[in-house]
Amino acid sequence: MGLLSVGAAGRARPAQRVPRCATGRVVLRFLQVLVAILFAAPLYWVVVTATGRRNDVYRIPPDFVPHFDLRPLVSVLRAAPWLHYFANTAGMTAFVVCFVVVTAAPAGYALAEGRFRGREAVLVVLLAGAMVPEQALLVPRYLVVHALGLLNTYLAEVLPLLLNAFGVLLYRQFFLSLPSSYRDAARIDGCGELRYLLYVALPLARGVTYAVSLLAAIAAWNQFQWPLIVTTSRSIQPLEVILAHFSQTYESDWRRMSAAVIIALLPLVAFFAAARRQLMAAVTGDVGGGVMD
Repeated sequence: MGLLSVGAAGRARPAQRVPRCATGRVVLRFLQVLVAILFAAPLYWVVVTATGRRNDVYRIPPDFVPHFDLRPLVSVLRAAPWLHYFANTAGMTAFVVCFVVVTAAPAGYALAEGRFRGREAVLVVLLAGAMVPEQALLVPRYLVVHALGLLNTYLAEVLPLLLNAFGVLLYRQFFLSLPSSYRDAARIDGCGELRYLLYVALPLARGVTYAVSLLAAIAAWNQFQWPLIVTTSRSIQPLEVILAHFSQTYESDWRRMSAAVIIALLPLVAFFAAARRQLMAAVTGDVGGGVMD
């Protein structure tokens, strides 16, 4: 009877298995959580150190529970004009980002659409400049800044960051990928090159603009070696250099050092929280930014 029922019903159904795609998603999610924990662990330890008790830093095994002692944080806030240092760093970062976007976009468009002699030579020079290590350019840059009389100025700190070869190349690649029908339609409507760039090409390249702005902002905010070389006055130095001075002053007080790091990180955390969608679009490679919209 059992055989007849099996035959009448057809082939017996195999045991159900978990789809491979579902297993892959679980593995991928696990790896994402693991990487997030690895990146967040140092930041969490900084918070634990800054808010813990005095002797907890040297305790073995360590105490991973924060005790929220805010006295080191208050002490560090009173020890330096942090708002002034924030203004220095934020101002230089904003200037660098705006200058890079304003210059890289037209330069990338000219290299993509322009027909002039020496275009390939300019492209080779940009590629070569992007490959040169920053350390190899320290002495020539210092000699140039010294000859111009710009030592110990804001302009000297941001000068090496104003030309972003990678940003120019990124814009060039995007403009090369735009369909020629866009340009033809714009020219039929009476758009010149500048109007086409401002009202058609650049709005489509918003993903590239996010990526270039993000890279320029990170480079400007994390400046340390170059400002340390060309400046002597703390009143114009960025946060990274000020943290180095703090490490010398509180070299044995890990709680205050960690509190200073938290103060320096707060603006970055607020910025990433406010612009997380745009930054994720740039990081994940969504540089088209509207071509298919």
